Amino acid sequence: MTKRRFNKKFKIDTVKLVTEQGYKLSEAARNLGIDPSVLRRWKKKNRFEADGYAAFPGKSHLKAENEEVVRLRKENKRLRMERDILKKAVAFFAKE
Repeated sequence: MTKRRFNKKFKIDTVKLVTEQGYKLSEAARNLGIDPSVLRRWKKKNRFEADGYAAFPGKSHLKAENEEVVRLRKENKRLRMERDILKKAVAFFAKE
């Protein structure tokens, strides 16, 4: 069984059915052929009410604060690699 993927517009429209149009969560999920837990997670985890259209960032559209975290993790990884290389170089030259 393959995992179904839903685009941002579908998720937003689905959450709006529950939050704005008054559908019951289980009813909306059943009519759209998705599991109610998925819709509940979209509504809760992605905080549609607070974030609006920025609620479902996807893989390449991160929120500003998350972009910095990703950038800092990459920089941290690069610096650790440089440190490890320098440690090995010191150990190599100390033998001679």
